[in-house]
Amino acid sequence: MHLGGQSVIFVEDKEIVIPGDILADEDYHAGRGTFKENNKITSSLVGLVAIRDKNISVIPLQSKYIPKRGDVVIGEITDIRFSMWNLDINSPYSGILPASDVFGKEKRDLSKAFNVGDVLFLRVVDVDEVKKVKLGLKGRGLGKFRGGILINITPTKVPRLIGKKGSMINMIKDETRCEVTVGQNGVVWVKGKPDMERVAEKVINMIEEQAHTSGLTDRVRNMLFELLGKEKPLEKQEETEETEETEETEETEETEETEETEETEETEETGEEEEDGEELIQ
Repeated sequence: MHLGGQSVIFVEDKEIVIPGDILADEDYHAGRGTFKENNKITSSLVGLVAIRDKNISVIPLQSKYIPKRGDVVIGEITDIRFSMWNLDINSPYSGILPASDVFGKEKRDLSKAFNVGDVLFLRVVDVDEVKKVKLGLKGRGLGKFRGGILINITPTKVPRLIGKKGSMINMIKDETRCEVTVGQNGVVWVKGKPDMERVAEKVINMIEEQAHTSGLTDRVRNMLFELLGKEKPLEKQEETEETEETEETEETEETEETEETEETEETEETGEEEEDGEELIQ
């Protein structure tokens, strides 16, 4: 318990809480993931406490992807209709790709371009009031994936997987020699030698499970070296880097508008690098 003047707080920053846990008294502002009850701020979900001045919120450990205009996502075609493709984008809301985005005004057989089961890298063009998600393929690196495997992670963990300036995802790519593309909807596409795809999958799943912990960079590096049969590197002090990555994740998961833009740019960079050597439809 901390005393800040007359204010009382019952938890630490980054502490894991569950629904019903009392976090602070009424002098604090109840942020997202919390509510006020009996003059106390209480958690409404399972997540990590985030304290910013007098604001206290809880960042969910598990969450669904809510589409936002400008996001880059990975989707799988589930249905073909007269003038559009329907796609599963790992969200409560399905996405649609209009035929006009691919063919213009031409009338063509949609299945000649993309069929059910195809996996595409797309951009969210618009989200209307009933959460109808319009998708598009205009942009460098966007298009159809060929081969590879898909890995699903919690969307809020995407910034941690990418790392500071792409450090985490680039380490995985460099060590496994796999192509890796990350969608902001929590879908990751990996393509390489089958044994290397499995290594990348194990490491990505570990990052998701331990995204809220410190010292993750070293553990990821050691896991990669162990799975690849390499000699482990000497232990290094990386407190500065890890602190920066943790702060970046926390800030991003607060979903402030500016930070969402940065996430998009980082994810675009990750996706754009995959264009080399892969047949992508521009």
